Parts: sequence; structure tokens; C-alpha cells
Amino acid sequence: MTGLGGLNKSENGVVIGCVQLQLPRIETRADIAAQTQRIVAMVGKARRNLSTMDLVVFPEYSLHGLSMDIRPEILCRIDGPEVVAFQTACRDNRIWGCFSIMELHPGGMPYNTGLVIDDAGTIVLTYRKLHPWVPVEPWEPGDLGIPVVDGPKGAKLALIICHDGMFPEMARECAYKGAEIMLRTAGYTAPIRQSWRFTNQANAFQNLMITANVCLCGSDGSFDSMGEGMIVNFDGTVIAHGTTGRADEIITAEVRPDLVREARRGWGVENNIYQLGHRGYVAVKGGARDCPYTFMQDLVAGTYRLPWEDEVAVVDGTSCGFPAPTRDYGDTLSEAAE
Repeated sequence: MTGLGGLNKSENGVVIGCVQLQLPRIETRADIAAQTQRIVAMVGKARRNLSTMDLVVFPEYSLHGLSMDIRPEILCRIDGPEVVAFQTACRDNRIWGCFSIMELHPGGMPYNTGLVIDDAGTIVLTYRKLHPWVPVEPWEPGDLGIPVVDGPKGAKLALIICHDGMFPEMARECAYKGAEIMLRTAGYTAPIRQSWRFTNQANAFQNLMITANVCLCGSDGSFDSMGEGMIVNFDGTVIAHGTTGRADEIITAEVRPDLVREARRGWGVENNIYQLGHRGYVAVKGGARDCPYTFMQDLVAGTYRLPWEDEVAVVDGTSCGFPAPTRDYGDTLSEAAE
């Protein structure tokens, strides 16, 4: 159900708004300050647009644009003025918000960081992108795992960012940790349109989990982002979809986390998030609970290696103008220089 985009809100409903924000062009600190105020204004628009809205979701790169600029002067801190402005906007408008910053990281490359702020202005979720879109993106691999928190009306909420959603393991981890709603923010451009659509649906269906997904929209003169706000029900059905590519449109729908909980308890056929760890429970009591997947075993052992590993052509960012890294994951820049 959509509740007509959230206009008619049920007792157990959570209304989500996905902002297809106009892609900004950012070059200076003044541009960051101006874009911060633009996002703050859009939080106010979301509240005026729909009084029932519980959560407004802004795309990845909504503050920094798509330049991949890593100059310290345009990077942000979680305790910086931009985030304080977002906190104030959520508190003043009594609405939850999901925001994107490129976070300064003195020990390495910047983090691509997402924040969820509650309607009292408190940061309740901090997530650093686990899977940067290599070889295009220079961001440090995230180090916080995937947190799951109590969101609006107590709904279990998780956040992943853009390319993360192309890995089914990411959505599965969100669901395994209890998420009933998974947010996916992105800056994707048109070549990814079909992949974006079917992964948003697959991530929902395979995990009996609502997904709310949104990209930047419009052009900055170099790149063209696609919007494509999508809210998908736990059975993979698209509830709302921004197909017009209209910048600054807010795609809205009411979702029902209580029905997610009901399905996870009551479904037999296609309760895949349960069945993964209980294979063939009709034949054997409780199902098989082993791990028959070689790639999982190898990841844990630190020996993950593809049969065609030596043939992979692109293994660093040099094709996109970034120097080949010289430090191992976990090392700081100063340690690598020693």
C-alpha cells in the first residue's frame, strides 16, 4: 500500500520521502555552505509537502557533488557546522533525516559517510560506505560495519550507500541484524538505471525487507544523475517510483514495518532470510545449519581469491587518475610513509 503517497497514514505506517535532489557543482567552501542551506531548505519543503512524513532521505553526494574532490578544505566532520545545520533542520521540522557527507579522515583517504538524524536532532546512525565504487571513487573502505537502529515508530532501520547495494551480502547483513527498512542513497548516472531497479527489488524480496532508494537528479554540466527514487515493498513490489527524472521532486510512500515482521514470522515459501540458515528443514530437523559456501569460508579465513584473479585488469584507481595506493588496509598514511 502507498496510502496515496502517505497522504492517508495508517496507525502502523511510516511515511518516507526520497528527495531526487538537483546534482550540485561544488568547488569551494562557500559552495559547501550554500549547498548546506539548500538541503536545510529542502528539509523544510519535505515537512510542508507532507505533514505525515516521518523520514526524509537525501542522496549520496547531495552536499559535495560528483567531482570526487578530496581537498581537505571542502571535506566535512561529523561534528562540523554542516551536520549541525542538518540536526537543527530535523529538530525544527520534527522530522527524521538521512544525509550524506564526505568525511575528513586524517589517517587516510576521506570516508563516504551517511548519517541518520532523528526528529529531536540527534545523530542515531553513522555509516561509512563499505564498498566504494571502484575504480571511480577514492574513498577509504568503511570501518563501522552496518549499524541497525530504531527508526521512526520503532522500525528497525539500516543505511547502505550506492554501490553497496550491488552486493547481495550487504542487504542480507542489514536484514540479518534486524533491519525492516533499508535505505540506499546514491549518485548514480543513467548507465546504471536497470541495475539500480532490479537490485532495489531483489534486495527487498530476498530479505523480506522494505528498501527506500534515491539518487541525485539532473546535471552539473559534466554528469547527469537519474533521480529514480524507489520505495519497494518486502515482496519486491515497487510502491513508488520517480520515473520522470524531475530534480527536487520528493518521492513518497507509506510503508508498513509491522507487515515485514508478520511476513518474517509467518511465511513458509520464500522466507529466504530464514531458510538460508535452515536448508531443507522438511527433510532434516531444523534444516542443515552448515556453511556450504566456499566464498564465505574463504572471506573469513582471509583467503578470498577468484579462479580468474590473475587475469583481472583493473585493480587500482590509476585508470581514473588516482595514484596506486602503497598502504595496506588498516595502516595510516604516516605508517605507510615509514
